[in-house]
Amino acid sequence: MKTFLELRSERGFVMPGYELYGEEEKQALMEWFDSNNGVMFAHGFDKIRNGVYKVREFEKNIADRMKVPYCQVVSSGTSALLVALKALGVNPGDEVITSAFTFVATVEAIIGCGAIPIIAEVDDTLNIKPESVVQNISKKTKCIIPVHMAGTPANMNSIMEIATLYNLLVMEDCAQAFGGTYKGEILGTIGDAGIYSFDFAKNITTGEGGAIVTRDKDVYERARAYHDHGHEYTVGIPRGKDTRSTPGFNFRMTEAQAVLGIVQLTKLGGLLNKQRENKRELKEGLLPILSKKGYVPRRVLDLTGDIADSFIFFMQNEEEALGFAKKLSNAGLGTKNLPDALDWHFAGTWCHLLSGSCVFPETNNLLKRSISLPINVHMDVPHIVKTITDLMEE
Repeated sequence: MKTFLELRSERGFVMPGYELYGEEEKQALMEWFDSNNGVMFAHGFDKIRNGVYKVREFEKNIADRMKVPYCQVVSSGTSALLVALKALGVNPGDEVITSAFTFVATVEAIIGCGAIPIIAEVDDTLNIKPESVVQNISKKTKCIIPVHMAGTPANMNSIMEIATLYNLLVMEDCAQAFGGTYKGEILGTIGDAGIYSFDFAKNITTGEGGAIVTRDKDVYERARAYHDHGHEYTVGIPRGKDTRSTPGFNFRMTEAQAVLGIVQLTKLGGLLNKQRENKRELKEGLLPILSKKGYVPRRVLDLTGDIADSFIFFMQNEEEALGFAKKLSNAGLGTKNLPDALDWHFAGTWCHLLSGSCVFPETNNLLKRSISLPINVHMDVPHIVKTITDLMEE
């Protein structure tokens, strides 16, 4: 029977996360299991765990990597969104503005707080359009969630200026942009808080998992409490007698997930360098045919800060984009979310979640004619360039 790694290589999976899974993760899990007798829980069991606390270690490593004082890891990127909003004080009836192009979890988390999602259009960066944010601000607006979608940074200068002018909170959704930057600042650390996702399709993965980072101690302590049934982690008091003053839930990460995350984090720099190299090569190879056809690449505000998750370009219309996506599939090449999973990433298909209009014409026009090519660590760029060029020349 073939191993998972052999099958993965043969089938050419198009998501990065587990591309770099290997013996290092396997060995780390075995060493952890032997060192602390397999204690999965992040707390207690002191007599048998031998002082090994991998969740705390993973949090420190993330905080150090992102150059912030506080990090709280959680069970998923979705729970990170909810916990972060709760920690920022988003309450029922508050309005939260976010992007029409994002994964559905962003809006689900807003609703989970009892707040009202207000959807702003995107521009040709495919990230939130600052002018649309301003147009959607009301007396009830509490927070803006810019989403650094498909690995590229949103216009954080404008977003932060708007937030300052209107006294609004900013929570960065970096679920698809872990390790990215904007004008030298690390994504997730520019606003009041930021979140990351470590699910199986992200650039580093713990299977499921997420994290909240912040520079604000109060926000961190509220996040820590809410993700763990309200525990306040009072020094000198046993966990069973710990204090609590607010409700919470269980969004804890396991020790085994943290073990994987610690190893994966050490691979992030090399992964980003390779993805960026592959994207540059792919873009340069495709620009002649794209220009010839009149197809325009997505505008990227900071090329050095892009994690190179995908290469997106706009075709003339929806019919042409759907037809070309089918050609790609028939040729053994896939797309990434656009157009194959558009419904899960476009608020215009979420009328079941939105109380107002779910018609976003600017975003609809851009997304419906988009082709998103996945960028991987292991990919045959010359072959992909030739295949796509040939398909476009047909």
